[in-house]
Amino acid sequence: MTIDPAAALAQAMIGRPGSRYRVPTPALVLDEAVLDANIAAMAERVRGRAALRPHAKTHKSAWIARKQIAHGAVGVCCAKLGEVEALSAAGVRGVLLTSPLADTTAPARLCEVARADPDLLCVVDHPDPATALAAEAARRDLRISVLIDVDVGLMRTGVASPDQAVALAEHIARYPSLTLAGVQGYGGHWQHIAGYPARREAVRAGMLRLTAVVTALRAAGHRVELVTGGGTGTVGADLELGVLTELQPGSYVFMDVQYGDALADDADGAFGTSLWVSSQVVSANAAPIVTVDAGLKAFATEGPTPRPASGRFAGSAYAFFGDEHGAVSRPPGTEVRLGERIELVTPHCDPTVDRYDSYHVVSGDTVTAIIAIDAARASR
Repeated sequence: MTIDPAAALAQAMIGRPGSRYRVPTPALVLDEAVLDANIAAMAERVRGRAALRPHAKTHKSAWIARKQIAHGAVGVCCAKLGEVEALSAAGVRGVLLTSPLADTTAPARLCEVARADPDLLCVVDHPDPATALAAEAARRDLRISVLIDVDVGLMRTGVASPDQAVALAEHIARYPSLTLAGVQGYGGHWQHIAGYPARREAVRAGMLRLTAVVTALRAAGHRVELVTGGGTGTVGADLELGVLTELQPGSYVFMDVQYGDALADDADGAFGTSLWVSSQVVSANAAPIVTVDAGLKAFATEGPTPRPASGRFAGSAYAFFGDEHGAVSRPPGTEVRLGERIELVTPHCDPTVDRYDSYHVVSGDTVTAIIAIDAARASR
């Protein structure tokens, strides 16, 4: 087994004052106190109004999932089957797979998880994968709970009409090894709409589509107990409209640049930033900038740029400077030493987290633990 020298150095720093600013970089730094406050705040916000099943595609961590469940979450969501398998292997239960599957190996893999997690749920939006899952579950003497995924306007996945939903429900009902548990409707395209009124109006239109499906299913004699969906940016609208019985926010645990900018002072954005990428200055010869060791490989790059947040560099501008490097504007009239640490807010937390193997958990200036990211790169 190959030992990672950087990881060994980081492990040796656990508990040492100042170790937050000595870990090998780039590294994910996670403030546990802020994380815990965010988890508690979301749990309190939805308590008595909807169930909470946070989306673990954001953090991919059994350690964080257990914190969420301890605060009342009924389970967690995963976007990919590999994430489901990784978190299930780490002991997390009550997992909902929110993406429909077509791969021929998926039914057997899902049934393996269902043996350990009888509360496993998955979505379907076409009869063929439902048939394959039913056959595999029957062969193993299992009963799998499924949700009908509904397109609420994104056009990414989901049945496109109430008629399609009813036809799929009738197909599911033919198989004793499947139970229709409800429906899912997720509008990812709503999550970063700036301003609560505009976000609420977009959600309202989507919830009308979802309600039409639920009404048609019930009129056809199908039980729809669970209506799940939503995200960090739409919690306020989802609670106000009252269509969803269960919410799936994910990014609230970390709060990235995208959400911070879009949600601003809205109640949906009232969570603290708990996650940063730690970098250090590797060159300071150019007058207007310094160069840090966190570039394109350290962040998701499809959104805004990372945002320097530490010390005198807070408010400085960042620009990608190649695969391994970033440029940070130099505070006027200051000396900058090599090795100086600059922590940056992640532009889009989910795919940024997926680039790393662990969180460096901190309290103040001290690394208190290094937590493996169980489902990192579990994309299949």
